[in-house]
Amino acid sequence: MRTVDNVSATLTFAVPAAKVFAVLADPTTHAAIDGTGWVQEVVDPAPLTEVGQIFRMAMHHDDHPDGDYQTFNKVAVFDAPHAIGWLTGYRKDDGGLGFGGWLWRYDLTPLRPSATDVTLTYDWSAVPPSIREYLEFPPFGPDHLANSLQHLAELAQR
Repeated sequence: MRTVDNVSATLTFAVPAAKVFAVLADPTTHAAIDGTGWVQEVVDPAPLTEVGQIFRMAMHHDDHPDGDYQTFNKVAVFDAPHAIGWLTGYRKDDGGLGFGGWLWRYDLTPLRPSATDVTLTYDWSAVPPSIREYLEFPPFGPDHLANSLQHLAELAQR
């Protein structure tokens, strides 16, 4: 039996795709977009500009061993103004970065000059069994993606 290893949600925004993309490429907006409240603030505020770029976010989760922690995110998709996505990672004991195999991806489909369908996908298909043994996927409730898209729409419409 094969299970689906991703969830997604779509919302139509009353703004152009380029404006939505600009909000997503600005890490300083990510805490306001987050539908879980886990993202606290940006550590690396430089705009996202290319695949391979790393940006850090300060996080909090009551079930995390440290409570407060940082994620190291690696831009995996950058196709302005159509798609942007990143892998979430962590600092390994040897100082290098590790990525667990989950990807946040936004796909933007222009409908008209001032309307865009935005699909947010959380994909954990590349998560190895060793991580699946102690983390449940997805690690958030069913309303998270829709909440995030609503927050993004509000920011983009400002």
